[in-house]
Amino acid sequence: MKLKGEKQESSDDNAGSKGKMTLLLALVTLISAFGSSFQYGYNVSVINSPAPYMQDFYNQTYFSRHGVPMDGGFQTLLWSLTVSMFPLGGLFGSLMVWPLVNNCGRKGTLLINNLFSIAAAILMGTSELAKTFEVIILSRVIMGIYAGLASNVVPMFLGEISPKNLRGAIGVVPQLFITLGILVAQILGLNIILGNAEGWPVLLGLTGIPSLIQLLILPFFPESPRYLLIQKGNEEQARQALQKLRDWDDVDDEIEEMRQEDRSEKEEGQFSVLSLCTFRGLRWQLISIVVMMMGQQLSGINGVFYYADRIFLSAGVDNTNVQYVTVSIGAINVVMTLLAVLIVESLGRRILLLAGFGLCCASCAVLTLALNLQTTVSWMSYLSIVCVIVYIIGHAIGASPIPFVMITEMFLQSSRPAAFMVGGSVHWLCNFTVGLVFLYMEAGLGPYSFLIFCAICLATMVYIFFIVPETKNKTFMEINKIMAKRNKVEIQEDKEELKDFYTVPGGQAEKKEISSSEL
Repeated sequence: MKLKGEKQESSDDNAGSKGKMTLLLALVTLISAFGSSFQYGYNVSVINSPAPYMQDFYNQTYFSRHGVPMDGGFQTLLWSLTVSMFPLGGLFGSLMVWPLVNNCGRKGTLLINNLFSIAAAILMGTSELAKTFEVIILSRVIMGIYAGLASNVVPMFLGEISPKNLRGAIGVVPQLFITLGILVAQILGLNIILGNAEGWPVLLGLTGIPSLIQLLILPFFPESPRYLLIQKGNEEQARQALQKLRDWDDVDDEIEEMRQEDRSEKEEGQFSVLSLCTFRGLRWQLISIVVMMMGQQLSGINGVFYYADRIFLSAGVDNTNVQYVTVSIGAINVVMTLLAVLIVESLGRRILLLAGFGLCCASCAVLTLALNLQTTVSWMSYLSIVCVIVYIIGHAIGASPIPFVMITEMFLQSSRPAAFMVGGSVHWLCNFTVGLVFLYMEAGLGPYSFLIFCAICLATMVYIFFIVPETKNKTFMEINKIMAKRNKVEIQEDKEELKDFYTVPGGQAEKKEISSSEL
C-alpha cells in the first residue's frame, strides 16, 4: 500500500475518475433522496395549508356518528395529535435504524421503508371516503416511522458510497430534498391547487408516488460497498459495487482503506447503543452528535416558521397573500441548501456550522427586539422580515444539513448505525418537544421566547468552535485518529493497526503529522 503516492495519484491521474461524480453515483443519490428524504420534508408541511378543511372533516365525521358537534377542546386535542404523531413516529423510526441497517443493509432498509410510506399514503388518501379521521392520525404515525428511518438511513447510505472529496456535498443532498419536499407541499397546498375542501385527501395521498418510484428503481443500484466488505465480509461484491460507483476498475486504495477500518474494529465488534454510550474511545464523538442534533432542533426553526405568518401580517402583507410569502420562504430555504451543497467541500463543515448557528443566533436576538418594538417603530416589522430570512439562510447552510453529514464522518462502520440511532432519536425527540412546548412558551413569554433560541444557538456555536474538528477530505480512519486524541485514548488496536498498514518507511510519521496539524 502506498501512502506518499496515494495523495499524488488521486490528484493527478485519477482526478478525472476516482473522486468525480459518476452518472451512477448521481443517480443513486437522486433516487435515494427523492424517494425518501423528499417525503420527510413533504409530510412536515403538508397538513399546514389544509388544516381548516381537515378540522371541518373531523367535525362532520364526529357529528354524523354521534349527532352532536365535537367539543372544542376535543377537536384541539385531535388536531395536536395529528400534528405531533409525526415526530413521535420519527422517534420510533430512529429506534429501528440499528437492527434494520445491520440485518437488511442500507439499500434493503430503504426499500423495506417504502412499504410504510405507500401504506400510509393509501390510508390517508382514502380517509375521506371511509369517513374516518382516526386513520389519518394512525397514518401520521406510520409516515413518522418512515421519515425517522429515511432521515437516518439516506445520509448513512450516501456517506458510505461517496468518495471522500464529495462526501460532504453528497451528504447535504438529502437535506436539499427535504427542503424541496417542504416547498412542493407548500405549493400544492395553495388554496387554488389542492389546499381546499375537495383536494386535501389527494394532497395527503400524493406522498406514496416518490416511494413507488424508488421501490421500482433502487433495486437495480449497488448496495453500500462498506456494508458488503466490513459487515458481510464479501470483498468480491464490495469491489464490484465500488467499480460500478466509481466507473473505474482500480479501486484498490479504497478497498485497502476499508480493510484497515475493518481490522481496527475487529476487536470491538458491532456497537449497540448501550456499548456506544459507555465506550470511552467514542465519547466526544457521541457528545458532539447529541449537541449538534439538539442545537439543530432547539434553535427555534419551528418557532420561526410558526411566527412567520404573523410577522408578515403585522408588516402589512394581505391575509390572502400570506400563503405565497410562506412559499417564497420555502424557496429561499431550497436555494440556500443548494448553495450549501456547492460550498461544503471548499469551505469545510466547521465554517458552515459556525456561520449557520451564528446567523441564527444573531437573527433571533434582533428578532426579539424587532417584535417588541414593532408597535411603536413602524419600520421594525420590516426588520423582523429580514431577521426571518437571515435565520432561514443560517439554518439552511449549516444547522440543518451538516449534523447528519458529521454523524457519517465521525464514526466508523461498526459504530455508525448505533450513532445514527442516537442522533436520530435526539433529533426527533427535540422536534417533538419543541412542537409541544413552543405554544406554551409563546403564550407565556411572547417574543422573548426567541431569546431562549438565541442562547441555544450561541451555546452550540461555542461547543462546535472548541470541540468539533474539520472533517473535509479526510478518510474515516484519519478522522477517527483526530478524535482519539481528543478522547485521550491511545487505542490499543490503533497501534497494532499502525504496524499493520504503515509498511512504508516514514509513513507513520507522515500520517501523524496530518492528524496533529488538523487539530
